[in-house]
Amino acid sequence: MKKLVASIATGVMIAGATVTTASAAEYEVEKGDNLWGIAQDNNTTVEELVDINNLKNTTIQPKQTLYLNDAYTVEKGDTLIGISQEFDVSVNDLKKWNNLNSDIIVVGQELDLNGANVEQSQNESASASESSSNESNESSEQEQSSEPEQSSEPAQTVSSNNNSNESSSNQESSSQNSPEGETISMTATAYTADCAGCSGVTATGVDLNANPNKKVIAVDPSVIPLGSKVHVEGYGYATAADVGGAINGNKIDVHVSSKSEANNWGVRTVDVTVVE
Repeated sequence: MKKLVASIATGVMIAGATVTTASAAEYEVEKGDNLWGIAQDNNTTVEELVDINNLKNTTIQPKQTLYLNDAYTVEKGDTLIGISQEFDVSVNDLKKWNNLNSDIIVVGQELDLNGANVEQSQNESASASESSSNESNESSEQEQSSEPEQSSEPAQTVSSNNNSNESSSNQESSSQNSPEGETISMTATAYTADCAGCSGVTATGVDLNANPNKKVIAVDPSVIPLGSKVHVEGYGYATAADVGGAINGNKIDVHVSSKSEANNWGVRTVDVTVVE
């Protein structure tokens, strides 16, 4: 997690409590900006920007304000109530996220603000899931109401048998097309060999400058061993041939040939199957 040093404005006394005004490290989007470029300029990742700002995708608009980091460093005059009001969270939440047993904070102490993003993201996901479920139920009811009534029981039996055969056929086809192996749900971002400070040669020696269309992914070797053959949902078959400083745990980076492709990929949750 990147560290944020926020500036503290002059405190004012209200009912005996010192309330501070904090300003987080932020960036105002300009015309022509994209998340990939902003991440590169500010030594962070597209994934982290999406997470900190609770973005549903990588689309951004001019004049939009983006927070660049998700931690706050306490300065002289700060109080938990002032910090909580500025970042629109409760004092109890700040104490929970930072394992505080009291309201006492000290200068130089770093407070984690990422919990706000995590909880909001979870609530949004739950809401989206509930909405999707309701839409699915409504659609099912509409389909049922629009189906013509069957004239006789024998006809219903024939229709049922046909549907059963079609379902069985579809399941067999899906089984044949699905890659075999251990499947893991992972967060996937994209990268190119053409970036500042990049050599273009992977950890296993693959020259991506000479092979720009090579299907390669960067992995955490403790999760997917280097050299493994994998299938990535939405990307295809590839080789785990690279590593990255931000690629830890259930995260991967897929190699693409251009920055525009990397921007279009954004951040996704995909199924990764280790084939061999």
